[in-house]
Amino acid sequence: MPAALAFAVGLMGAAALLRWCVKEVQRVNVDLDNLRGRSGTAPIDRDTLPKLKRDPDTGEYRPD
Repeated sequence: MPAALAFAVGLMGAAALLRWCVKEVQRVNVDLDNLRGRSGTAPIDRDTLPKLKRDPDTGEYRPD
């Protein structure tokens, strides 16, 4: 295979790979933008969470 033909085939392959990468990056960015717009979880009221106290025997924290 002549060097010019091999170079042309390699250049076309690189262009196809670059085009696929650009399309994939755009697709992922659209997905991330859609996720950013949504609220993932409801806010938590910290006063309703159980309080923890240290167990003097084991040193572990347990619910009050």
